[in-house]
Amino acid sequence: MQTILITGTSSGYGLEMARHFLDRGWKVIATMRHPDTRLLPSSPNLRILPLDVTNEDSIAAAVAGAGPIDVLVNNAGIGVVGAFEVTPMANIRKVFDTNTFGVMAMCQAVIPQMRERRSGVVVNVTSSVTLAPMPLAAAYTASKQAIEGFTGSLAQELAHFGVGVRLVEPGYAPTTRFAQNTDLRIEDLIPPAYADFAAPIFEAFSQPTLTTKETDVAEAVWAAVHDMSGRLQFPAGADAVALFQGCHG
Repeated sequence: MQTILITGTSSGYGLEMARHFLDRGWKVIATMRHPDTRLLPSSPNLRILPLDVTNEDSIAAAVAGAGPIDVLVNNAGIGVVGAFEVTPMANIRKVFDTNTFGVMAMCQAVIPQMRERRSGVVVNVTSSVTLAPMPLAAAYTASKQAIEGFTGSLAQELAHFGVGVRLVEPGYAPTTRFAQNTDLRIEDLIPPAYADFAAPIFEAFSQPTLTTKETDVAEAVWAAVHDMSGRLQFPAGADAVALFQGCHG
């Protein structure tokens, strides 16, 4: 039985990933800042552990408590939407602490055991904004673009040891709590000068023609974990797939 550790499983993509792998007989280590045993079905193959990816002690405790990890999925993430010029630097740093440095810290904590066993897979979840940057999400886009470059380099670095590294790039999901944990409201980050520019963008978000379902992302992670071709990028959702094909032909 293989073991997968997933960060950010309290809602959305991470929660669906945990269900997906549990249903297929995997041992799942579901991690979240504030563990809630009500979120997932009771199973001898499930452990729910506290984890704050911005805290080194929390990371060390979760990885030690998990035991041998065959697959690491770095899914935890937060966002901020609004005009960049009025976005507080403190909040930008908070986004990077989770989306970028949190991913890197988790990789450093888990890679040694995979390298020693010469097996394992790391999946980093980014976003379709890395395929087509969108306005009013500059800080979020930057934090995810950093992980794209990081993952591409890490994949080459770890291939020598038989460890796979993959990217899953979800598209837009209306149900995603995009700005959770940032202590900001979108309306506070749209100054009057940006109102006319922002209105049609938010209108388009409210009525997307192509959307990404949570199951799309879970299935993309499953495919990434089992892929043996050395492929790096796995877009998830119809909109992300369309953007990926537009970029790569």
